[in-house]
Amino acid sequence: MLAAALAFWTHDLDPVAIRFPESWGLRGVHWYGLAYAAGFMVAAYLLGRWRRAGLTPLRDALDESALITAVMVGVIAGGRLGHVLLYARAEFAADPLMVFRVWQGGMASHGGFLGVLLAGVWFARRTKADFFAVGDLLCALAPAGLLFGRLANFVNAELVGDPSGVAWAVIFPHEGPTPRHPSQLYEAFGEGLLPLIWVLVRYPRRLPPGRLAGEFLLLYSVARIVCECFRSAEDGHVLGLTAGQFWTLPLAALGLFLVLRARRSAE
Repeated sequence: MLAAALAFWTHDLDPVAIRFPESWGLRGVHWYGLAYAAGFMVAAYLLGRWRRAGLTPLRDALDESALITAVMVGVIAGGRLGHVLLYARAEFAADPLMVFRVWQGGMASHGGFLGVLLAGVWFARRTKADFFAVGDLLCALAPAGLLFGRLANFVNAELVGDPSGVAWAVIFPHEGPTPRHPSQLYEAFGEGLLPLIWVLVRYPRRLPPGRLAGEFLLLYSVARIVCECFRSAEDGHVLGLTAGQFWTLPLAALGLFLVLRARRSAE
């Protein structure tokens, strides 16, 4: 048993990237926070690049700033509230203030999607832009944040995978000596990197409004459902599916609807 365990890497990454002196009363800067900052920075870069190339429904830099601000609020508020309502209701009932401790982890991508959707609705109404074109843009900006967020999950040693003996399995000490799938890295690849490559290739093309958003949602949904097969179902099951798989089904349905709608509009 000991010899087998030594064959696997033991997770020992520090979730705090920069530690402050104890006298400051703060632990420091967490990788989780840096991951969100990196996601927003990449989104801002792509948004500015595409706007200057005339590929977005944005009129000027003020629109760009307003959309990025709305997305930031939507991702953080939606992601945190989604985690609380979908996965941490008992924890919230015992300690309501936990909703504000985002640095401890606990952000639901499903809630983040809803927050970004509401941000898109607000922006489209404010600027009288085509909502589906705005949705394409938002979905093109999302993968970078998903990629960095999943990498931060791995650094935090949270959302661990099922026990496994594959050569790249990882031992997460707080889960015991059993090697496990690094499911966070699977999700970083499937939910973040692949969709990012996809949108970088597809977004500059002239597609019917809503088409790219639908393709992204379908790609994300398939990746999430598959990756959940390797992840410990710590949030329980719903109708025979993990909670993550179940709450992904509406996203898949929306993606399929958008693709079919775009195809009909192009005929």
